[in-house]
Amino acid sequence: MTLKTVSLPRGAKGFVVLPRRWKVDRALGWILKSRRNFRDNERLPQNSEAHLPRSLITLMARRLTRGGNPRTDR
Repeated sequence: MTLKTVSLPRGAKGFVVLPRRWKVDRALGWILKSRRNFRDNERLPQNSEAHLPRSLITLMARRLTRGGNPRTDR
């Protein structure tokens, strides 16, 4: 896996659209749809981290088993 940071262009002032930023925001939104991840009541970060794969597996299973319009399952 390669991690690439996206920074502002030199001399840019004000609002600048950054490439691929929306993909990260969208993925975090999908993860936070799970109530267990949104309401974080765990004491240890490892416990919270353990719930992420479960949420993503549930998301992918729902997408694979549903038919029709992809925007109807919310």
